[in-house]
Amino acid sequence: MTIYSTTFFAFFWFFVTFFLGITMGSFLNCVAMRVLSGEPIARGRSHCMSCGHKLGALDLVPLFSWLLLKGKCRYCESKISARYPLSELVLGIVYVLVLAKYDLTLRTLELIVLCSILLCVTLCDLDEHIIPDRFIVIGMINRIIFVVISGNILEELKLSLIGAFSVSLPLLILSLILDKILKKDTMGGGDIKLFFMAGMYFAWPVNVLVLLMSAIIGIVFGILRKKNEEKQIPFGPAISVGFFLGMLFGSELVNLYAGLF
Repeated sequence: MTIYSTTFFAFFWFFVTFFLGITMGSFLNCVAMRVLSGEPIARGRSHCMSCGHKLGALDLVPLFSWLLLKGKCRYCESKISARYPLSELVLGIVYVLVLAKYDLTLRTLELIVLCSILLCVTLCDLDEHIIPDRFIVIGMINRIIFVVISGNILEELKLSLIGAFSVSLPLLILSLILDKILKKDTMGGGDIKLFFMAGMYFAWPVNVLVLLMSAIIGIVFGILRKKNEEKQIPFGPAISVGFFLGMLFGSELVNLYAGLF
């Protein structure tokens, strides 16, 4: 069955998917904060990061709570960063775009999980310039689960490993060489691990394209951060955006390029 069977059916699934996306965006913001602070993820109800007051149901409605409270805590009136509603909105839109591209398939579910992981990675890297290993591991487990579900385990596993090493191995070698020449760290190990994990989901030509797009996005992002006097430039967000663009347009762009010859 396809979401495009009828207009109503398409609207229904897009609405449900968007709602799921903004809800997961709210939850994953909490997950990222707790991972960075060392709190247990299953600690209990969310709380204000300023006053510690536990948040009620009306404080946790994705998008709308922030708007209704005018970006302030109901209890201590401290400012709440706009990153919370923004990341909720972004993930809702991302979920819808993935559904529109891949329809009601297992591939959609697989990539929605990947997008959720990439959001967590982005939030952590922006805040503390680290990419926690647990997100890399979860992403790899998710891919392996869908490899097993596919029924064609050996072929899918081979393609996943080729995809993973197609970008991560050259980057690792290049990074080690540049580290020796420049006598400083040129690329974080977390970035290489992220390329390995996300690369498992796509064919190697798409991953090469993603690498190029991530580099361009990273340069632009770096310029913008430099203007704000940021010394350390997180590359995780650029990689995440690159892989998202790759899952939407990668195969088409690769085919378009191949068709020129």
